[in-house]
Amino acid sequence: MQKTLVIHSDLDAAREAENRLLQEVARHGYGEASTFAIKLALEEGISNAIKHGNRFDPAKTVRIAYSVSPERIAVTITDEGEGFDPASVADPTADENLEKPTGRGIMLMRAYMDEVGYNDKGNQVRMVKRNT
Repeated sequence: MQKTLVIHSDLDAAREAENRLLQEVARHGYGEASTFAIKLALEEGISNAIKHGNRFDPAKTVRIAYSVSPERIAVTITDEGEGFDPASVADPTADENLEKPTGRGIMLMRAYMDEVGYNDKGNQVRMVKRNT
């Protein structure tokens, strides 16, 4: 069953939402490694929506739709920003980008989740992690 949280562009609200989802993950018996991966991806995805998407605008919200089962978690995070092109984000591991602070969150989400995809506008990320 899919559930939805709507939070304001506030990092404290983001932490509360993350904790709520992680409680569901724990209730479904996810292992330590999967839980760590989910926690990291949630932190990155929600904070990116607040910081880069909504630009900390308190009038804008972030919508977090999720479903958790013993087999997998699927999370869709949508902000009210203009969006971006994920393909245009420079590879943070390239020598010329090592000292730039951008792109690492996307890289981490892709590394730790089984599936990561964006809508055409670029203001929504969908992530899936299977319970292994």
